[in-house]
Amino acid sequence: MSRRYKGGRISATPPTTTGGGGGTAVGVWTLKDQFQAQGAGLWPVPYTGPSTVEYLVVAGGGGGGYGNSSRAGGGGGAGGFRTATGLSVSPGSAITVTVGAGGAGGAGLSQPGSNGGNSVFSSITSTGGGGGGSYNYSSTLSTGGSGGGAVQDGGNTPGNGTAGQGNNGGNYSGDESGGGGGASAVGGNASTGVKGGNGGSGTASSISGSSVTYAGGGGGGARGSRTGGTGTGGGGNGGNDSGGSTAGTANTGGGGGGGGGYENASKAGGSGIVIIRYSDTFAAASSTTGSPTITVSGGYRIYRWTSSGSITF
Repeated sequence: MSRRYKGGRISATPPTTTGGGGGTAVGVWTLKDQFQAQGAGLWPVPYTGPSTVEYLVVAGGGGGGYGNSSRAGGGGGAGGFRTATGLSVSPGSAITVTVGAGGAGGAGLSQPGSNGGNSVFSSITSTGGGGGGSYNYSSTLSTGGSGGGAVQDGGNTPGNGTAGQGNNGGNYSGDESGGGGGASAVGGNASTGVKGGNGGSGTASSISGSSVTYAGGGGGGARGSRTGGTGTGGGGNGGNDSGGSTAGTANTGGGGGGGGGYENASKAGGSGIVIIRYSDTFAAASSTTGSPTITVSGGYRIYRWTSSGSITF
């Protein structure tokens, strides 16, 4: 008869298995037996993590366009905004997390703002925002999550948004330029001799535990002492000849503000963000990279990345 030591007493019942390598364990098992059997595939350890997660993936906003003595710059388009529940995840494999950078502002004549970087979680990709138009840029503005605002000279037209992620940019009027598109609305059209177009509205999300508005368009620039367009949802404000353009807010995906007339300068879009959450009845992830902020609140485990990394369940 086999005898095994178990927690300070002798057991006369040896552990056995039935049904082969994945069979059922019977008898009295010591802790050592359990570890040995687990390594041999005889002691199944149930997966306690989630099978699906809720996500928010916001790309980097586009940079504002360059202004000069003749025309102001267009507002940058917001980064693509995607959110949903029920995204399947599998245990044991690292899931990629990419946080898109904000696009740079236009650096000179004929140079529109740069598109923002894409943000990614697993199979979900949000497209970077389109850059705002600049004086003397005659080509069609790039498509982005949301499109950038247009400028009159050069004949550029507002950039297009990506379906399901954002909206088109606004149009110019006279010397003033259009606002960048946002997640919830098209960029505002400029008003001749009055102001640049406002940035398109962003969209609010409470996935982090509090309501935050993301992916708003940047305001278009204006000439003289007229008013630059207002950015929303993290989008920057457009400037005028005296300055005043502002960058998109970091980790909102807001578009950059268009430069004013003699101000010349235009501003960068805001970087993106990736957030996931699932019920706190499931176990925490086995590992993460990229230093996400991890909280447990309101019945959820919440992971918030402001720089690229990964997660493994």
